[in-house]
Amino acid sequence: MKHRRPFIAGNWKMNGSLSANAALLSELQSGVAGLGKMHCDVAVCVPAPYLGQAQVGLINTVVRWGAQDVSNQTNGAYTGEVSASMLNDFSCFYTIVGHSERRVIHAESDAVVAQKTLRLIDAGIVPIVCVGETLQERKAGQTEQVVVRQLTTVLNAIEKAASDKGMPAKLDGIVIAYEPVWAIGTGITATPEMAQQVHAYLRAQVAAYDQDAAGRVQILYGGSMKPDNAEALLAMKDIDGGLIGGAALKAADFLAIIAAANK
Repeated sequence: MKHRRPFIAGNWKMNGSLSANAALLSELQSGVAGLGKMHCDVAVCVPAPYLGQAQVGLINTVVRWGAQDVSNQTNGAYTGEVSASMLNDFSCFYTIVGHSERRVIHAESDAVVAQKTLRLIDAGIVPIVCVGETLQERKAGQTEQVVVRQLTTVLNAIEKAASDKGMPAKLDGIVIAYEPVWAIGTGITATPEMAQQVHAYLRAQVAAYDQDAAGRVQILYGGSMKPDNAEALLAMKDIDGGLIGGAALKAADFLAIIAAANK
């Protein structure tokens, strides 16, 4: 039986407006309130211009908020970038790093993702670290090779940073999201068994560093989780929740996924 608390995080991507957000946040609040006692964590990661709106709209509720990216620099001449300290001004709980869209469209390397993770940890914000393979990599049988490269780059960076400070590494201070690139926004979803296999492998990688941390770290599935497949995916031993894209923009769908995790 899983002892980790489920976590459902919405990723709005580059969507939203002040009026649409207000309606969505209001529906989300009332819907979550209607679920009664919460047995899972819930958050929405919104575009940077709307962080203030999310903070005001969700404060004093059980729904937390976060950002979709952060700079790997602390401050300076980096036009258009947003630092971890800026995210702290909006009391962000979480921030997504390493999303496949950032890795592909913006050519972010594993090393950059690791740097961003460290900036967030230093700021007291929980990184949601995304890993996942493309369809070509899966067909080539490289899934495990790809996700272990992506994850261990981050874990190594956390360990080194902690060692440099003379402190133990807190590897369960991150959330991991497995997002098979071939299943994002395509309507194609890995079967629960396929997803579980990779989640178990990711947990084993964390265990190679810290067995106790591996038992505590939340690993989310981020490949087209929807109301009709959420329960089956969440029933898997090592799937602790979901990083939800399109369905997070529809209150009814997002609430149905939350309800499945809250059982």
